[in-house]
Amino acid sequence: MNRRLIAPRTSSRAPLRLAALVAFTVAFTGGCGEVEPETPAGRGVLLIGNSRADNVVRFDARTGEFLGDFIEDDGPAGLIAPDALVFNQGGDLFVSSGDTTENSAIVRYDGQTGEFLTVFAVARSLVRPTGLAFGPDDRLYVSSLLTDRILRFDAETGSFIDVFATGNGAPGGLNGPNALAFDRAGRLYVSTQGSVAVDGQPTFPGLPSQVLRFDIATGQSEVFIDQPELSPAGLGYIRLLGLAFGPDCERSGGECDLFVSDFANDIRRHDLESGALEATLSTNYSGTVPAGNNLGGLAFDDEGRLYSVGFDNTQGGELRGALLRFDGRTNAPLPSSGNTGAVFVPPTGELVRPIGITFTRQ
Repeated sequence: MNRRLIAPRTSSRAPLRLAALVAFTVAFTGGCGEVEPETPAGRGVLLIGNSRADNVVRFDARTGEFLGDFIEDDGPAGLIAPDALVFNQGGDLFVSSGDTTENSAIVRYDGQTGEFLTVFAVARSLVRPTGLAFGPDDRLYVSSLLTDRILRFDAETGSFIDVFATGNGAPGGLNGPNALAFDRAGRLYVSTQGSVAVDGQPTFPGLPSQVLRFDIATGQSEVFIDQPELSPAGLGYIRLLGLAFGPDCERSGGECDLFVSDFANDIRRHDLESGALEATLSTNYSGTVPAGNNLGGLAFDDEGRLYSVGFDNTQGGELRGALLRFDGRTNAPLPSSGNTGAVFVPPTGELVRPIGITFTRQ
């Protein structure tokens, strides 16, 4: 990612609160086209992390209606550049926050109300967390972009356990880890942007952006997806970012694919067994070449629809974001009424450099 886009907002009071909470904790730990029906399970909601507005907002997954802040930028924890969002089995929401050693943390919220619960996990080697996933071993895995590491924490207590993996500055290594995801066999997938952290800053020495697959029992990794070809409407580089398994992956015997978003544009669909590229979904909603928008993470709803977020990358832009929607089985774009391409929610000031996205029912 471009560092200028993740610089902290020095005008906000929120980072001071979270930095204080983190410092206190470290000191003591050492550390498919149809309209979606309303169901008894509740309203389908998309939660989106605004990495520049320092908040998490809600959109109705059926209508695209903005539902307001879920976690405010002046809340008790004071989120800083929130990126990854994940729910645990108990329904609590975990959000990555921070971009320095002093303020980086994983924060826990009530998944229904957005109420702050606790600063859940911190560690001295955690700098700019960008990926979260709960493993089958009852551990929370966290990617640390600016130390090129994956850290493990106890999934119940948040206690730091160990450094699971570290980058080596060579092709095939954990160089600039982003999103994390576990498949039904318990294998860990990690997208890497090909960067090497130097003094808390990402550098780009020409390493490939890849998706790695880890055996968490042995720690051994392999390159599952090598760096793809540049997007026809892309920005001249590759930065693999979001990961999401297709809608049939949880069904026994169902065909399973891995969807991967590229910060520099496009979503690519890969067979989960071979890694073969099966389809490329265009995310260039700006209509220019190169595209005038970047792309964030991925999320599926419980009806098999795929959502992503993008934002304006033009010089002098306000980083206004948009929501995109696709049929997760046919790959067809699913625009809302009056929009084209895959645009579900057109650019709006309620989204400010959005990256993290997840679906829930409330």
